[in-house]
Amino acid sequence: MNIDFEKSGGLVPAIIQDATTKTVLMLGYMNKEALEKTIETRKVTFFSRSRQCLWTKGETSGNFLELVDIKSDCDNDTLLVKANPTGPTCHTGTDTCWGETNEKNPLLFLTYLQDFINRRHEEMPEGSYTTSLFKDGLNRMAQKVGEEALEAVIEACNGTNERLIYEGSDMIYHLIVLLTSKGLRIEDLARELQVRHDPNWHKH
Repeated sequence: MNIDFEKSGGLVPAIIQDATTKTVLMLGYMNKEALEKTIETRKVTFFSRSRQCLWTKGETSGNFLELVDIKSDCDNDTLLVKANPTGPTCHTGTDTCWGETNEKNPLLFLTYLQDFINRRHEEMPEGSYTTSLFKDGLNRMAQKVGEEALEAVIEACNGTNERLIYEGSDMIYHLIVLLTSKGLRIEDLARELQVRHDPNWHKH
């Protein structure tokens, strides 16, 4: 990155975003030394304009911002810092400096799970159940989706909500495995549903 620190007198704004939830957590300022320390320690460090010194977020509270990625904007005078917070970000105790709640949407786990299953498909580690499914072949993977779907239907009609969630989770997992074997992802289904949500969509 070639950051233009001189444009604003040696400091550039740094927008801090939760790397997982994408929620904007706070705005701070960095000089060249703060940026270098952030990259070196992997803990987000700012330049305090009031104290005129470097400060690492969390050095007193323990609520660090663990660095994931840094990008500069098109003018090279603003930073987007993606980080994982280890606690509330604001000094007032709230998740963000705007008083918003930074909640992790459980749906985001589906992308993580998809990426995990992709790695299983690429690496095929021994002793992995997912690996065994890939080795069993397409027909077996498709059969497992059908079996788990049937079990989910049975629980929906004659079981409990808890068991329905359990069997439904099994069904989704095996469906992701099947999709992966075909070079597809769970997001492909989400995109299809998004298209269908358009009032102008017509069934093929």
